[in-house]
Amino acid sequence: MTDQEKNSENPFVEFIKRYRTDPVAFVKKVFGVEPDEWQEEFLRAIADNNRRVSVRSGHGVGKSTAASWAMLWYLLTRYPVKVVVTAPTSSQLFDALFAEIKRWVKEMPPALSELLEVKSDRIELRPSPTEAFISARTSRAEQPEALQGIHSDNVMLVADEASGVPESVFEAAAGSMSGHNALTILLGNPVRGNGYFFETHNRLKDEWYTLHVNCEKSKRVSKEFVREMAIKYGEESNAYRVRVLGEFPLADDDTMIPFSVVEQAMTRDIEVDQFATMTYGVDVARFGSDKSALAKKKGNVITEVKKWRGLDLMQLVGAIKSEYESEESLDRPVAIYVDSIGLGSGVVDRLRELGLPAVGINVSESPAMKNAYVNLRGELWGKMKNWLEQRGCAIPKDDDLLADLTAPRYTFNSSGKLRVESKDEMKKRGLASPDLADACILTLAGDAAVGIYGSASGSSWTQPLKRLIKGVI
Repeated sequence: MTDQEKNSENPFVEFIKRYRTDPVAFVKKVFGVEPDEWQEEFLRAIADNNRRVSVRSGHGVGKSTAASWAMLWYLLTRYPVKVVVTAPTSSQLFDALFAEIKRWVKEMPPALSELLEVKSDRIELRPSPTEAFISARTSRAEQPEALQGIHSDNVMLVADEASGVPESVFEAAAGSMSGHNALTILLGNPVRGNGYFFETHNRLKDEWYTLHVNCEKSKRVSKEFVREMAIKYGEESNAYRVRVLGEFPLADDDTMIPFSVVEQAMTRDIEVDQFATMTYGVDVARFGSDKSALAKKKGNVITEVKKWRGLDLMQLVGAIKSEYESEESLDRPVAIYVDSIGLGSGVVDRLRELGLPAVGINVSESPAMKNAYVNLRGELWGKMKNWLEQRGCAIPKDDDLLADLTAPRYTFNSSGKLRVESKDEMKKRGLASPDLADACILTLAGDAAVGIYGSASGSSWTQPLKRLIKGVI
């Protein structure tokens, strides 16, 4: 029997011929679904030999789904073939995109799914596991070589949450992606107004096939979600631009902490040092619409933020005491830093009466770095900005916290000192009080205050605290 006759009897050969150049038909036949309009454009762009495709979008438009279809189509219609999927952190990679690929393998007809062996970090073609596979690898700046050496007749690199992938990783992978049959696909929310992903939609856009997907126009995203985001953050906010419109954040010159800095800190894989001390920061609500907030910081990680609305002074004290007592003895905070202005002074007094290590912090008093900041509030916000920019710290992924940290603006007075706008000034701009962020900055007050002050109300606050604050914007 000739090779041609053998091939004619092999349904898989016919399968490859049918779908090799038509991923849309592949998706419809294999998965039994109808792609969205933008997903169909994305798949056809890959099939039309566009070697570089970059997709920016809002939240929940089906990026991971479309990428999973593309990778499985590529794996099953070429040989030899190597597909590498990456993301900045292991949680982003394995809990999101790689999990989505595995889900679609299960949706395949048995005749196809049985050809594949699904492992924790690989999906292999059983007849040839070393020459045909999808491999999941995190992309870290300290390990750019992880994406080197991807050599095959057919290569596909898929980078999810591409805004957070370090430039050094793309540089390391460049050699592997230089062949005629090498495809690079970038996907993500456009959280940074700089970097390689940003450039593919701007300075390098002539070299890339780019797609922009707006949640307002996506049938996968509910109108209720869009409405809630508009009410919660405002249509002019960077949070709305990124999460809904799929637009890069505006780089406001007067924003104290850039959106990208906060977003990156929320997506880092940082292991909590179990031997590090715990501190709390507490911001006490002043008005009915404000929230009382508590932030917990252990070592170089803010592990949790909590918020309560409508609590009176005693109820708030009770909530803080409950959080304190719920901790393991070694994890109880060595200090609870409370903004002592207004009602906060009473919270400090009562916590001290109950035996908790409360420290009153008056953020309106003079800073240690008198030549750089107008007051302690500005100094602590500057310290938070510097802290977030360190690669070794992390904060919870929380949209309210993100909005709070990126809301305040700053100015310079006639003496050149930095001043962060007050809560009252933010309210005049129609913004909510940044309660969660203020709780977080207070966790850094341990570097600002030396000594424990028992009663905020009992102190005159006329003399500045002794402080040790390092770094300035």
